[in-house]
Amino acid sequence: MADVLTSRQRSYCMSRIKGKNTKPEKRLRKALWARGYRYRVKNNLYGKPDIVYHRKKLAVFVDGCFWHGCPEHYNRPATNAEFWLAKISGTKKRDQQVNKKLKKDGWRVIRFWEHDIKDNLDFCVSTIAGYLDMT
Repeated sequence: MADVLTSRQRSYCMSRIKGKNTKPEKRLRKALWARGYRYRVKNNLYGKPDIVYHRKKLAVFVDGCFWHGCPEHYNRPATNAEFWLAKISGTKKRDQQVNKKLKKDGWRVIRFWEHDIKDNLDFCVSTIAGYLDMT
């Protein structure tokens, strides 16, 4: 299906998409807070995790299905395909580097897809709780 927006309009729309405090992030944080799990959002860690537990050295990322190339939900745009292929593959590569660096520094890393939070929030919260209650 052809895009109904002009190139300039599409560029503007894409530029308005937030990178922090997205709906899935807020939903996960709210659920964690309700269960008594306090966290930090602001941090200087490599890769800027969305949720951090410093004492437990746990970093949580919420990855958007489009921006991080979810195998279930990512649909490659028909226009400017080469640009998007490079952008999404670069994001995947960066995610791997972030995981590797944080693990090397002694951190545990959890990544959730946005659809995981939407479809199974309790599982996501329980997974984090399991890591926090381990030590």
